[in-house]
Amino acid sequence: MPENTAPEPKMDPTNLYHEEVFTDRKIGAIRRLTPVKPDGSPDPARKPVFVGEAQLLTSVGALPLSFEIPAETLDEAAHKYSDAAKLAFERAVQELQEMRRQAASSIVLPGQGAGLPPGGLPGAGKIKFP
Repeated sequence: MPENTAPEPKMDPTNLYHEEVFTDRKIGAIRRLTPVKPDGSPDPARKPVFVGEAQLLTSVGALPLSFEIPAETLDEAAHKYSDAAKLAFERAVQELQEMRRQAASSIVLPGQGAGLPPGGLPGAGKIKFP
């Protein structure tokens, strides 16, 4: 058996949802995920899930955001969209800042940097760290 074989993706037939998308065509979208049984009929034992979608504009382009909205109805989800989006934006900005901080503080050792030949740059010192 080949070592690079990925596991076979399997869908859970007991955890299916019917998806509907609602948008105001200005700010973003709300997806309503309505639970269904394996035969596709509604599953009243589980509650619908509302997921907001928006974009965060960055210097390298738009970053798609997806965030759960705690709501019982579509109307409630629409009213809570703004607060949930703001929280998702804040989290995304914090994650981007942390990634930048980690990238700025990373140490590149000779021979380990992107595009450097083994052993570092020609003419560079021969100091190597374990």
